[in-house]
Amino acid sequence: MKARIFATAVLLTGIITGCQQQSTGESAPQAQGAAADVTSSQDTQQLKSGINLDAMDNTITAGEDFFAYANGRWLEETDIPADKSNYSSFTKLADEAEASIKAIVEQISSADNIENGSPEQKIRDFYQAFMNEQSANTRGFQPLIEDLAALDEIDNSSALLSAMGNLLPMGVNQPVVAFVNQDSKQATQYALYLTQAGLSLPDRDYYLQEGERYEHARELLKNHVITLFELIGVDQADSLADDILALETVIAQHHWNRVDNRNRDKTYNKLDYAELRELSPGVDWNAFFASAEIPEQAFLIARQPSYLQALPEILDSASLDTWKNYLKFQLLDAYAAYLSEPFAQADFEFHRQGLQGITEQRPRWKRAIEGTNQIMGEQLGQIYVQRHFQPEAKQRMTELVENLREAYRQSILGLDWMGEETKQQALDKLAKFSPKIGYPDDWRDYSALSIAADDLVGNIKRGSHFDFRRNINKLGGPIDRGEWFMTPQTVNAYYNPPMNEIVFPAAILQPPFFYLDADNAVNYGGIGAVIGHEMGHGFDDQGSKSDGDGNLRNWWTDQDREEFQIRTAQLVEQYAAYDAIDGEHVNGELTLGENIGDLGGLSIAYKAWQNSLDGKPSPVIDGLTGQQRFFLGWAQVWQRLYRDEELKRRLKVDPHSPAKYRVNGVVTNMPTFYEAFEVNPEDSMYTAPENRVKIW
Repeated sequence: MKARIFATAVLLTGIITGCQQQSTGESAPQAQGAAADVTSSQDTQQLKSGINLDAMDNTITAGEDFFAYANGRWLEETDIPADKSNYSSFTKLADEAEASIKAIVEQISSADNIENGSPEQKIRDFYQAFMNEQSANTRGFQPLIEDLAALDEIDNSSALLSAMGNLLPMGVNQPVVAFVNQDSKQATQYALYLTQAGLSLPDRDYYLQEGERYEHARELLKNHVITLFELIGVDQADSLADDILALETVIAQHHWNRVDNRNRDKTYNKLDYAELRELSPGVDWNAFFASAEIPEQAFLIARQPSYLQALPEILDSASLDTWKNYLKFQLLDAYAAYLSEPFAQADFEFHRQGLQGITEQRPRWKRAIEGTNQIMGEQLGQIYVQRHFQPEAKQRMTELVENLREAYRQSILGLDWMGEETKQQALDKLAKFSPKIGYPDDWRDYSALSIAADDLVGNIKRGSHFDFRRNINKLGGPIDRGEWFMTPQTVNAYYNPPMNEIVFPAAILQPPFFYLDADNAVNYGGIGAVIGHEMGHGFDDQGSKSDGDGNLRNWWTDQDREEFQIRTAQLVEQYAAYDAIDGEHVNGELTLGENIGDLGGLSIAYKAWQNSLDGKPSPVIDGLTGQQRFFLGWAQVWQRLYRDEELKRRLKVDPHSPAKYRVNGVVTNMPTFYEAFEVNPEDSMYTAPENRVKIW
């Protein structure tokens, strides 16, 4: 679902922070399951450690490389499936959720007497339309002919902006994207946001940096442009590809980098429409907003004002014909996966094989399930939770959340670097955290969405328009506090600052995150640390800029903020020293928020686990102490293998550190890890106490 994945990714940029990155082009995103809060007083023989002993490599010591110690045999014996760029515990659960959704869709598809317009009819017909490869091959690019012809009619700059506005609801990539979210400084109302976009390669650096890797990526893009244009019968595709690469390079030159883009102060710039027109003179914003059917507001929020200021220069940097060809390419690229086989193959060869190292196209049924999930995710999720989510899981998860909240409260009260005034503000925010667990209380209404069994591309267009209009129609309305940004069948979790909410979809609530029949230690090291991670985002370098009501404001004293930044700077330096692959290091600034979430999450989860013992000793199970099981639970959650191309891509675009450093980078800062595994100064992972980072 490339077109809508692009639109959704833009919508959530800088808004929510999750425990793992959403991966476009693969079954991703989002969550499941349940586990009991088993007490340590039970008979040891009845308790399972929850640790996969067969995954461990006992030829390595914990102090040498804890990630390898916990996961070495799994890393050695596991192969990345040919249709994936990486493989992890998240992927395994996502595959299981995908299989469950397939069973649901196939059962619906085989049912008799389905009422027209019903959810079942829409699910059945979308899936069948996607699976009809013969129809797609017969039609070629015919479903886009009218859209392509409309771009040929562009004859001036106003018409160009109007065309961009027309493509916006279709999920087509272009230089500027508009979306609606809560106003970060007045979270009780919605606001219109403008943000930079328009690049086909993963990041601005792919256009601006020298080196074989980036030059190869630029050649991949040119070849992709050539292929798509030749498939629609365009002559001189080589020169068009050169023009489009040159245009995207100009766009990239004005893009903000990812570190600046995650800065919530820098990306909040409130403008009225007169100020917007003054900022970017000559840009016909009226044409853009009118064609996208976005009503004029009293104000909007520019995420990157200098980019909008440069927009006139960007628009003037290429001829009108080049802009028309650029938009044609972006349209073809957005919908190639749903056209005939040559287009779908071109999409695979560029986005997945070329940029991520994937060697095999996913089976069509997997792509169809992904598409159905993207179009009607909550409709499927409603059935999914009925079949796969145990009702008692929600209550057990609620109890865990409250245990973590109490541990955070104790930790805040005990901080020696934070003053009382700031502590009270932090405690107020903590008390106002709103948890969402499993699935929405009110499900999304898809009655206005029309789906046909013989119109795949039309279904994609209508699905994208439906989602876009649902988003834009929030303007002027009350805040929908029941809205979810992940479906229940998504293996992930997130924190949303304007809502001050932590969200755990159903699909993540199962092993290795959450065990029904294991003792507390592994559950606190797994799902407990994930809960702590999401809570931690409320107190990371960016989340800490919002108060308990979700408003972006400074609730810190100057001295406390300075103390906080001293500690976060240490964490930046620590992670920047990690060489992930071929001399390419982790970006300590880009990953700072997630690293704070990991460190705070595991530290608070440990405190919550200790509280759960109520002063009683934790039993030894499978030859492992409670402390050891806790840390191994964390380490085995992050089992992950990457293809080289994918790891290098993530180092540029992913705010999460690679899996190895999500484990080793955290535990080296925790004194209890040294106790658990008797790590000493001779061990390679040993960090002197004065150099260990403790924030929360």
